[in-house]
Amino acid sequence: MPTNNPDPASTPSWYSRPAARSWTCAPVTAGQREFHASLPAYAPTPLTELPALAGELGVGRVFVKDESSRLGLPAFKALGASWAVHRILAERTADGRGTDPVTLVTATDGNHGRALARMARLLGQRARVFVARGVHPAAAAAIASEGADVVRVAGSYDDAVRLAAEAAGAPDAVLVQDTAWPGYERVPGWIVEGYSTLFAETDEQLAAAGAGLPGLVAVPVGVGSLAQAAVTHYRSRPAGPAPALLAVEPEAATAALTSLTRGEPVTVVTGETTMAGLNCGTLSALAWPFLRDGLDAAVAVTDADSARAADGLARLGVSSGPCGAASLAGLRAALTGADADERRAALGLAPDATVVLLSTEGPEANPHSRD
Repeated sequence: MPTNNPDPASTPSWYSRPAARSWTCAPVTAGQREFHASLPAYAPTPLTELPALAGELGVGRVFVKDESSRLGLPAFKALGASWAVHRILAERTADGRGTDPVTLVTATDGNHGRALARMARLLGQRARVFVARGVHPAAAAAIASEGADVVRVAGSYDDAVRLAAEAAGAPDAVLVQDTAWPGYERVPGWIVEGYSTLFAETDEQLAAAGAGLPGLVAVPVGVGSLAQAAVTHYRSRPAGPAPALLAVEPEAATAALTSLTRGEPVTVVTGETTMAGLNCGTLSALAWPFLRDGLDAAVAVTDADSARAADGLARLGVSSGPCGAASLAGLRAALTGADADERRAALGLAPDATVVLLSTEGPEANPHSRD
């Protein structure tokens, strides 16, 4: 179980482990891409090249994987939620538990809850979503608009997860949470598998652009499930140089950075941040071993860093919310400023490298009030 971090302010803003590029793991099972392609709203999301950023960051090419419209929703989360619900319902049918509707229960900082509610509505199921403190009322309203029963929680995301797990003990209720803990790992594992479609698309799009394998991939981190999917994808490749993987978190919620620095999973006390979807104090237990062994580096960024990155992406034609823009903010923190040469060396980043940043949501995915 994670230990507590009594002093979040003591956490450094940078961590690196160059040995991660030599670590390997098994690939995910097949079938996710074909399943997603069968959904009516499926289309690969854009991979947009931004030469201006390549010049600014001093690398060969920069591409943004733009998840502002994924399966009809403004964030990547629909990939994991849809695959997990598909596996849950298929298993229930195979086990002879009937086809009567069930209540799909989850906690959310915004995007996962809406994705689960959308899948429940499309598949004739019910959804109950526990919404953590700090989620903008408009985001909660978007979840309710999908037909879900929305429960506002006065506490943190971790508090919402606890309440959702308790509620899922009711008859005909199933917990569909994108974080894992001992004894609850299968469904979060299916969610991680669903994210593999994003990386399969990226491989094909880079190849079509004549870019080949990336030298560096920047991933926003909340509970760590998307980062786990990134590690699994890039550390299970049979051949070719492994890219460096950079995790980016808000300074208000540095569960990954603190845990990596200490070498053990740590629960941190979170603060307020515009990056609501990343405001998580505890890493997924399923993700932690992958992050520990497979991430090259982690960096923390401020809300102001994320806002500047979102503005910059908008000027270049990419619509990104605070969480999605965190990737660019993290790249700027890692590749520019004081000690940038040392950080580039730790990442093994060549001057002609291709860099991919994951913009995981559009601006409407998690609106945040600044007043």
